[in-house]
Amino acid sequence: MDGSTETGFSGRRSRVGIVLARQPLIILALALVCLPLALFATVTMPIGPMYWDHYIYLDAANRIFDGQVPSVDFFAPVGGLGYYLFAGWLYLFPHGHALLLSSWSLMTVTAPLMALIILDVQRRSTAVAFGLLLPYLFFSLLPFNTGDFYPYPGSDGFGIYNRQVCQLLYVLAAGLIFARGWKTLAAVTAISMLALLFIKVTGVVAGLVLCLTAFLAGRLPFRAALVGGCAFFAAIGLLEVTSGAVSAYITDILSLVAINDTSLLPRLLQAASINFGVVLASSLLALVLLISEFSAFSAAAHSFIAKPRFSAVGKVFDHSFIWVVSFVAAGLLFESQNTGSQAFIFLWPLLLAILIGTYRHWGPSAGFAAVAILAFSAAIPPLAVVTQKAARAWIGSVNNRPLVHANLKTMGATGIRDIIGRRAQRLQTNYVAYRPAYQALAESGELPSFLLYSDFDFQSLWLQNADDAVSAILAFEASNRVRFETIMTIDFTNPFPWLMDRHAPKYIAIGADPYRAVPLPGQRVKEAVAAVDLALYPTCPPTTARLKLLGLYQPALAPGHHRITLTPCYDAFVRNGIATAP
Repeated sequence: MDGSTETGFSGRRSRVGIVLARQPLIILALALVCLPLALFATVTMPIGPMYWDHYIYLDAANRIFDGQVPSVDFFAPVGGLGYYLFAGWLYLFPHGHALLLSSWSLMTVTAPLMALIILDVQRRSTAVAFGLLLPYLFFSLLPFNTGDFYPYPGSDGFGIYNRQVCQLLYVLAAGLIFARGWKTLAAVTAISMLALLFIKVTGVVAGLVLCLTAFLAGRLPFRAALVGGCAFFAAIGLLEVTSGAVSAYITDILSLVAINDTSLLPRLLQAASINFGVVLASSLLALVLLISEFSAFSAAAHSFIAKPRFSAVGKVFDHSFIWVVSFVAAGLLFESQNTGSQAFIFLWPLLLAILIGTYRHWGPSAGFAAVAILAFSAAIPPLAVVTQKAARAWIGSVNNRPLVHANLKTMGATGIRDIIGRRAQRLQTNYVAYRPAYQALAESGELPSFLLYSDFDFQSLWLQNADDAVSAILAFEASNRVRFETIMTIDFTNPFPWLMDRHAPKYIAIGADPYRAVPLPGQRVKEAVAAVDLALYPTCPPTTARLKLLGLYQPALAPGHHRITLTPCYDAFVRNGIATAP
């Protein structure tokens, strides 16, 4: 290669680099274009704690493909938007891993909103636009939580809708703080709040705190708030008129509130303790900002008290310490109802604005250094934790072996270490041989392990037993010339209809945690259970939750079903007189 060719190539590469450095929207577009590369083929994910949580999305998608509507046709622990987004992506990428599909599908909503914000912000500062875009991409693309609930590295298959709320709050915060065009603000506010509402209702409560703070501070103009609010309520009204989904969703929320009747204060304290580092750094930052802004805040407050007028409200509320306190309060409210999320990532747009504003006013001073140290102390922990968890999970996966299965489709694209696989098999032998002992343990209100659902051996054993159960069902159907069209499980999750291309009965709760998310069966639930062709009951091992679910559903099954041993780890309730398959 001669020197001129080398120089030309180097020049073109340099020009490409300059274009990318000046166009954050191109980076966003490239990230979105690259996603299908990981979805057209099935990626093997390392197994993780509470890994079965994401199987709920497969159950929901199968129901949606059958025409069922979340909240209308089945009880769901959260809103239906995440399930619809997942179902759409599953249709487009049938070989994509369910964990990645459920995590990334939210970008259908957040990426266009982020593009609007970046388009607005980059007119003033490309650096700030990148400062908002890169953390958004980082947390959106890495499906990991910021909290640790298990000591061993693995995939975070739980808390997906909580992560999605945090990502939506990040986009909303970025828009409220940095966007200037009122149309952009109206669009970001309306769409973000709608998405928050139909992902998880506690998310819209946190979003409302952010919006109210921005409105009182004068950062959300009245016409943007009015247009956004009208669009929000118009969309809700249209959805209710066309499907009745909103009123059904409200009914589900009220049922959840009745089940989860614990007081708020202990949950707030728990959220603060889990996220202690972020909360402490943010609180100290608010204190430093209060001291620096006290004179201006006091003057504005006295002026407003002396002569109240709406135009002066912004001067009272548009102070950095008030923003920080409001954002922390919003985060604590949301995290008080969670197990696993990307907690407080939405603080970053605010912290970035504070860093920029403080440097402009104070320059490279000791005061700015104090603010910067506290701001980064609040911003770095979520980034560091997600980075560490992703690195540990994927580097550690080199020692994993793919799960051997025959019937699990992409759900079986899971890697497990040999030692975990051996332990799971030994435990299964023990569960089968000493079932009465584990039954007695469950009846006494205890699990074999306090962290049973987080244990990798439990999760891998669940998959292996599910694979065996599908094989046994197919063999039973062939030998008895029958076909089970409707299948339910007396367990937390029910991916079997999706695995077997069958149907789930209507009205039965998905994500069936009987202590938090399964109301007492009403008449239509009892009728649906009584009409089901096959109900599966896992027994390796018996657990408190499975016993409680059995107590809820067995009265409806008993008259018209007979119980059989399907496999050593699955009993089944077979409907009497089921029609012979053609």
